[in-house]
Amino acid sequence: MSRVIKSAHLNGLEVKSREELRNLAIIAHVDHGKTTLVDAMLWQSGAFAAHKAQADSQDRLMDSMDLEREKGITILAKNTAVKRGDSIVNIIDTPGHADFGGEVERGLEMVDGVALLVDASEGPLPQTRFVLRKALEKNLPVILIINKVDRPDARIAAV
Repeated sequence: MSRVIKSAHLNGLEVKSREELRNLAIIAHVDHGKTTLVDAMLWQSGAFAAHKAQADSQDRLMDSMDLEREKGITILAKNTAVKRGDSIVNIIDTPGHADFGGEVERGLEMVDGVALLVDASEGPLPQTRFVLRKALEKNLPVILIINKVDRPDARIAAV
């Protein structure tokens, strides 16, 4: 059912109907590349000027806490949005460490689907499997993304 939203703005992007908005959580284990993937989506969508991209190419845009930048991990789930055609994709970057599983489960309550990011050499680890089970229990569609396929120890077929 099409419901007109009174022209809401999301990160500067105008949303006129629910059909134009998709909510996607990116789930993966620590160091499998969630934040890097979100950063790449932001750069490729044109969300940042080219000069900013060159100046800050080593920074992780979604890691806003000092501890996150220091450790290179996501502690609190964060969201951003990118425009894709006529749709706006609201992306939730979730923590990958087991200690922050509650953050991930809360995020699953708000999404239309998940992108499951798996390291090509390590495969899906226990925390990833746990979160995937939670997503499947909620009947969320899953997009599988195999990352780090260029590593010498990648085992794409097995993963």
